[in-house]
Amino acid sequence: MNTDQYIEVFLDESREHLQAINDNLLKLEKQPTEIDIVQDIFRSAHTLKGMSATMGFEDIASLTHQMENVLDKIRHNELAVSTAVIDITFSAVEALEEMVSAISEGNDGKKDVTSLVSQLKQVEAGTYVEQGSEEVSPTINAPVESLDLDEYQATVINQAKGNGFHAYQIKVELTEDCVLKGPRAYMVFDKLESEGEVIKTVPEVEDIEEGSFDQSFSILFLTQESKDSIKETIKKVSEIQNVVVSDFSFEKKAPEKPANTTESAKETKATTQEKPKQSKTIRVNIERIDSLMNLFEEVIIDRSRLEDLSLKYKDQELTETVENLTRVTEDMQGLMLAMRMVPIEQVFNRFPRMVRDLSKDLHKKISLEIIGSETELDRTVIDEIGDPLVHLIRNSLDHGIESPEKRIQAGKEEEGKIVLQAYHSGNNVYIDIEDDGAGINREKVEKKAIENGLISEDHSKQLTDEEVYHLIFASGFSTADQISDISGRGVGLDVVKNKIESLGGSIIVTSNPGNGSKFSIQLPLTLSILSTLLVKVQHETFAVPLSSIIETVALEDKDIKYVHGQKVMDFRGHIVPLVSLNKVYGVTEEDVASNSAVIIQKGDKRTGLLVDSFIGQREVVLKTLGNYLKNVFAISGATILGNGQVCLIVDPNALVK
Repeated sequence: MNTDQYIEVFLDESREHLQAINDNLLKLEKQPTEIDIVQDIFRSAHTLKGMSATMGFEDIASLTHQMENVLDKIRHNELAVSTAVIDITFSAVEALEEMVSAISEGNDGKKDVTSLVSQLKQVEAGTYVEQGSEEVSPTINAPVESLDLDEYQATVINQAKGNGFHAYQIKVELTEDCVLKGPRAYMVFDKLESEGEVIKTVPEVEDIEEGSFDQSFSILFLTQESKDSIKETIKKVSEIQNVVVSDFSFEKKAPEKPANTTESAKETKATTQEKPKQSKTIRVNIERIDSLMNLFEEVIIDRSRLEDLSLKYKDQELTETVENLTRVTEDMQGLMLAMRMVPIEQVFNRFPRMVRDLSKDLHKKISLEIIGSETELDRTVIDEIGDPLVHLIRNSLDHGIESPEKRIQAGKEEEGKIVLQAYHSGNNVYIDIEDDGAGINREKVEKKAIENGLISEDHSKQLTDEEVYHLIFASGFSTADQISDISGRGVGLDVVKNKIESLGGSIIVTSNPGNGSKFSIQLPLTLSILSTLLVKVQHETFAVPLSSIIETVALEDKDIKYVHGQKVMDFRGHIVPLVSLNKVYGVTEEDVASNSAVIIQKGDKRTGLLVDSFIGQREVVLKTLGNYLKNVFAISGATILGNGQVCLIVDPNALVK
């Protein structure tokens, strides 16, 4: 069977199941007696095993099968959950993630999992010994094997007994030297098929036929034949060591009558109402959504053209049609953007596991709290923001949170805490990474910056705390006494800053020495369609993103002052520097006076952009300038207006002084 056409579906579903296993293992570590969590992990592992076996990825199937055996013992109370069990299971999940990642890159997904399978078998047998520790997870005496029936199966047996059938519980035990257990079990089922009907098996039929059991399995069987006859039929199959056939009986427990019937009814009703509705979704290739978005961007450009034509010709029917088209396309635009929006949860999901593993490596006790994981961001931003967040969290783990001993000496709790929070504000998303560690040492940062030649000793005294903290984003900057593999690796955080700014965002650092630090990242909701204010500078038109604009101001000559040769204005009691767009972009050689200003803000800093006039608000499609025009100062892209004119989009962050 050619499985190439299913590879994308396999990869998507495998990642989902591996993430579910990861999340549930973390929960299980905190709630080791919660069997429902084990059941969820088992289901994900079982599904992954089936998919990988079907696709022909034998190493994945082999490893997940052995994971299943361990999980099966845990859910049947035959094995206790311990740190060693969790650790070895996490190691297996990590190997599975590597194999799935290799498959996504076009490789065969093969990996030597012999050692992991062997360790899992030891865990299953209760003989796994972690290096430097005592034997762990002793096997608990297994309960007597029972066949629990659902209501349908119970009804079938009752009706069959009324029609003269016998219900037998059959236990089949294979010989110790039986190699092909699956085929042998299949032959047993084949023999029984002519004698009656199999109602239930332990384990499931699929597992029995695959040989996924020890040396015995049980069958609930309906027949009109005698016990001896059934026993002889099964014994005709070779390599059967023993067969036990006994009458099956069950007692259906009557439900206990609740003390308060009214309250019980209310609870039942509430539970029914709380049950979430099933979501109807389909998988769509992201490239199709991108193509659809590109086509829609062309519609936006043509809509602008039609709006200009309706103003020019002043035809009422044309105007009404354009107004209706505008309303419909605005609704479509909201829907299109919503399709591209993805919960940031899929980025945040990787961090609990990462924090757990690195905490052990660093010999620290650290908890991670995630807030606002349902916050949505454009998919293009989601794809890019993962690595910067990983770097910042690793930095907090390594440099921020102190060792348990130092925390106790400082009067803090032994366990450190990192809070990862995402939330919307206007047209932006904010992501905060806050820790309760030692904070940033201003003196240490200053000293290192002076050594690296970033600032002079005199200049350092004039800098605010925030400006000093921002020096850690300089290329090659690191205050670490020793370079470690956990955080910066001596590279510094300049890569993080560059990536965030390339996404149209910014990052602010605040710190309270001795009590922790906070990195706050601001990102645009989407990178494709922007709400802008069109402004005129001589014969050129520029678009300024509305998300950065506080206010527009009409100026008179007397409103413009000079401080050290720099134009400034008094804006509500604050001195705001003024920047002429004519001068920045070299529209004309003369320094022409402009009497209109757009007040923009980045963090707590404000700047006024001097322009000739305001045209109005317009939705524009952001297009990159291409490979030939890279890194143009203070320009984030371009768009095409309704009249066909190309309009440059201003990057306000670069102009704030």
